[in-house]
Parts: sequence; C-alpha cells; structure tokens
Amino acid sequence: MKIAWIGVGVMGESLVNHLINNDHELFVYNRTKSKCDNVVKNGAKLLEKIEDAPLMADMIFTMVGYPKDVKEVYLGENGLIKNAKDSQIFVDMTTSSPELAKEIQLEFNKKGAHTFDIPVTGGDIGAKNGTLTIFVGGNKETFENKVRNIVATFSKTIEYFGENGKGQYAKLGNQIAIATTMISLAESYKFAKETGLDVETFLNTISTGSAGSFSMTSYGPRILKEDFKPGFFVHHFIKDMKLALDECEKVNIKLPGLELAYKMYNELTDEIKYNYGTQAIVKCYDK
Repeated sequence: MKIAWIGVGVMGESLVNHLINNDHELFVYNRTKSKCDNVVKNGAKLLEKIEDAPLMADMIFTMVGYPKDVKEVYLGENGLIKNAKDSQIFVDMTTSSPELAKEIQLEFNKKGAHTFDIPVTGGDIGAKNGTLTIFVGGNKETFENKVRNIVATFSKTIEYFGENGKGQYAKLGNQIAIATTMISLAESYKFAKETGLDVETFLNTISTGSAGSFSMTSYGPRILKEDFKPGFFVHHFIKDMKLALDECEKVNIKLPGLELAYKMYNELTDEIKYNYGTQAIVKCYDK
C-alpha cells in the first residue's frame, strides 16, 4: 500500500521503518527534513509539502506535537484537507484534543474521507520493538477492514473505544495513570538512595512484585545511568496532562494526583522540559 507519514520524530522513525520493512511504499514529511534522512535511506520518498500527501498515498498517518500542529496539518490552508479524496483514510496518532478529533472527522467527511484518532503508548522502546498499545476512535467497520492490519505492523495491543474522539479520551486516561506512576518511581528511587540501599538491586527487585510497572522497568535503568534521553519528551507529557486536566474541568472532576504531577513537571527548567525524557522527574528531588 502507498502510505504517507507526517511527523518523523522519536517514535515516528521506527514506525515508518516497520511499514517499509513490511513492503509498504512510504512517503514522508517532517518540518525538519534531516529527521527523515534515515527512513529515506531505508527506501521512503521525501515529500516537499504536506498537501502533497493525499496526492501520493491511499492512507495518511500523522504524528506531530501539539493540537495546534494537528489542526494546521489537517485543516490549515495548505493542510491535508486541501487534496483529500473520497474513501481516503487519515490516521492521527498524536495525543491531542478529543474535540479536535471530532472536528476533523466532520470536515473530512464532507470530502468522503475517513479519519481516525489512534494515539499510542509504549514510548520509543515500544516503537522500536513494534509492541505499542493503540487506542482507536473512529468508524469501527472501516477500521477493522482497512486500518487494523496496517497498524498491527507496529503494535501488540489494539483496542477500539468508539467514535472519533474516544481514542483520545482513552489515551488521556492512560497518561493520567502514568503521571502518578512516574512520581512513585522517582520517590522510591530517592528513598532507596538516601537510605543506603543498592539502588539497582532495589529497583530490579521491586519491579518483579506488586510495585512493578512499565515505567519501573523501562525508566528505572535509565535513571540509574543518568540517561535522560527522551523516549517521550517532558514537554509533550506536560501537554498531555494539560489536555487531561481540561477534560476533567469539563466533566467537573478533580484528580489531585494528576494535578500534582502536572505541577512537578512544570517546575523543571526549560532545558529539561524540551530536551529530556519523562524520567527527568527525579530531578525534582535533587533540591
């Protein structure tokens, strides 16, 4: 299949490579073109403009940064909608606004095109290993018939949650769970360190019991090595938590754990927010 991919970042590069390695023809676009170099070497063709994607491919994936980027890519003057065609499929993998997912669906339906919001979780490791978890929002029949087999190329768990926007709601719920999990990892690490335990042995041990989690096994070893390279950027996580808090306000609920995590991550320096991964929350305890 001819597939276009908009947004070749930390995770996008691995996902594009999975598709190429499964014999799909890939067309790629990224604002910073150099980020496409590796996938182009692997056989992808570089697009000069976003609006060219629907002219070249049958299915278009997007994985960008913020809701404002999603809106520009899809609905902007030179966005994907400009050349969208009947029966074409557009899949947004960005963690974004549920309301925006619904708005995109309404506008693209006018052209007879199908849109899906399928944000993912699993980080850079899941992307590299092809073991991501995917939350699906959109028309179920079209997803099952035309999209599932494509995203199965790089995912282990695929769950359908309902109409457009429901994939985003599910992903925001996932981020709420991660928010407090990262605090628990940082605090157990700090406690073990300050009480003189062998921290590596401690984290390895508790990760096999009730305290175990993806965050513990994936980010614990990185913290031990003081490896703060992003599997998922802090500033993107802050964006996700803000989206979740906005939805909480709409349904009139308070989540103190989420509020605390949002506050703590925001207290990190800009250098950390824009260059480090979420495991950098341990730096909140350096004070």
